Amino acid sequence: MKILFTGGGSGGHFYPIIAVAEAMQNLVLERKLIEPKLYYAAPEPYDRDMLLVNNLIFMRTPAGKMRRYFSLLNIVDTIKTGWGIIRSVIRVFFLYPDVVFGKGGYASFPTLLAARLFRIPVVIHESDSIPGRVNLWAGKFAVKIAVSFPEAAEFFPKEKVAFTGNPIRKAILMPVREGAHEFLKLDPTVPVIFVTGGSQGAVALNDAVLGALPKLLEKYQIVHQVGEANIKEVEGRARVELADNTLADRYKPFAYLNDLALSMTAGVAKLVISRAGSTIFEIAAWGIPSILVPLEGSASDHQVKNAFAYARSGAAVVIEQNNLASHVLVSEVARIVDNADISRTMSTAARDFSRADAARTIAGALLDIALSHE
Repeated sequence: MKILFTGGGSGGHFYPIIAVAEAMQNLVLERKLIEPKLYYAAPEPYDRDMLLVNNLIFMRTPAGKMRRYFSLLNIVDTIKTGWGIIRSVIRVFFLYPDVVFGKGGYASFPTLLAARLFRIPVVIHESDSIPGRVNLWAGKFAVKIAVSFPEAAEFFPKEKVAFTGNPIRKAILMPVREGAHEFLKLDPTVPVIFVTGGSQGAVALNDAVLGALPKLLEKYQIVHQVGEANIKEVEGRARVELADNTLADRYKPFAYLNDLALSMTAGVAKLVISRAGSTIFEIAAWGIPSILVPLEGSASDHQVKNAFAYARSGAAVVIEQNNLASHVLVSEVARIVDNADISRTMSTAARDFSRADAARTIAGALLDIALSHE
């Protein structure tokens, strides 16, 4: 049994594939199946260690972005994609997987096209509330379509679609409370706010938080993931903002939080302030209220659309970037954290939105299709 995964270009595509691969390993043991061979096709491996741990064999597959505007890079990327299609057709012919799982994005196009040519069953997953172009195209021939937002279902044939939620890796699915305050050097008597722009950080979000620090630290502790590229600047600005401030120790900036630190932060946080990428689904699984600041100008404005789609569930509020002033942030934080009823309602809505079994559901469907195709 051979299963080929494809997608990539960002963690939002890569890590759900890892989550499905993890869940598949558990299901194989439960069902007492022969372990399938797993392959991952993408322009870059993204995280080689993660692939190795989950027994995914990497197959480099060139692909280029398809821009909607004029750019000389379109010529280069068209050549990349053409070469990727040729390589994919040859590889898929000789590999002949039992099923292909596409996570969307330009990186998945060559492999999905090859799968279609050889009539290999395709399953796709769409993370955004408004599907991307590759998944819209692949949805026409995919045998099953999984979506993270209910709103995305209307773009696909209804008989193929399942609202599964977004696959999340086991290491960060469940918050860890025990020992978290000690590990992160936090005061257990002061509410914790977690701020993250993702592993790369978010400059506009960082700026607003830094401006709000003197007010926020009067009542809260801040765990702030700022991104590797921003950590020195943020630490320097924080020293200026908090000069002679006796509460400066309540601010904890980190370049990056590993899985354990992230789970522990989720275990003690009363509120998350975040961009509106794939982190939305982690926040929902944790059952934590959130303030979302979507990235403007993302592909098809998907972060803005995702943020408002999630906010409609009642689990979050949205502050658009052009409204992101420090005093607005302080006001919204206080309105949520200081009101137990609001916090409780938002937490419940987050858990209701979450689909903690997403990875297992998708992995099960892939195994069923692969077994029927052998």
